[in-house]
Amino acid sequence: MTSLVSRGYTGPQDLQAMLDLLLAVRPAERIKVYPGIVDLHELLAMPEVQANTRLWLTGDHQLVGFAIVDRYCNLLFELAPQAAVELESEVVAWGESCLRRTLQDGVVSGTLDASCSGEDFERIAWLERNGFAPQEIRTLRLIRPLGQPIPAPQLPPGFSIRSVAGDDEVEALVTLHRAAFGTQNMTVKERLSMMHTPEYAAELDLVVSAPDGRLAAYCLVSISRLENERSGRKEGNTDPVATHPDFQGRGLAKALLLTGLTKLKQRGMDTAVLGTSSENLAMQHVAASVGFFIRSKTLWFSRPVSAATVSRHE
Repeated sequence: MTSLVSRGYTGPQDLQAMLDLLLAVRPAERIKVYPGIVDLHELLAMPEVQANTRLWLTGDHQLVGFAIVDRYCNLLFELAPQAAVELESEVVAWGESCLRRTLQDGVVSGTLDASCSGEDFERIAWLERNGFAPQEIRTLRLIRPLGQPIPAPQLPPGFSIRSVAGDDEVEALVTLHRAAFGTQNMTVKERLSMMHTPEYAAELDLVVSAPDGRLAAYCLVSISRLENERSGRKEGNTDPVATHPDFQGRGLAKALLLTGLTKLKQRGMDTAVLGTSSENLAMQHVAASVGFFIRSKTLWFSRPVSAATVSRHE
């Protein structure tokens, strides 16, 4: 094909071009594979992710590929078929350069991670021939048909379920998330990006309020009409789900999921979807208790990166 030009992300017009490319090259059954439509909106709302985004265009400004490295050193990319082979080394080089910029304080190496559907054999082959080794961890995609009965949620005395009280409650949500997962990964900017996507519905962003007013648990329920139109499905998501350690073991996550299932059914959805790690046995147990079962798995791959390596993009 004609020679390509690469450049960084410049704004909303690039986001739209990336969404158009995703819709053009992905089959309908994989339209929700990460990063999907909603994910791109969330990711590119954050300046640090914008800085780690590269676009490849033809001479007439047609986008044929993009690559992103998110805050967790995951390489995310989409390529038009006519550019897939030509851009392999460019995409990997971009991912490495972004990762090396994060290596500091004497750290000399890290891993660039990537994921794909367990049924996407073409993407698996792409990753493996570019030095990405398969990992044991999986992301599980669980589903729950909403035509089945949904029991009423049960909460301990004094606890209640409500919707998030807007941006003013973001810091409390981040504190809850970090405590629940034992991580510092979630940030205020990241949570705000989730809440400011075009299809975010505040009434579906659920929290459990404890008797003392603290946020005890949350479940972000969501529906992407655009993804459903493309896939031909009527699905809604019920994740992430998190319970503060002070309140675990009281059935709060189960109550949130049941509430989310009811809200999705009321909005005409046929199926609820929940994603979780293969290592999160507690979440798998709670999900199974309300009728979820595993439908598919996302595979993870890692490529070692040395800080000493020099990239053409640096």
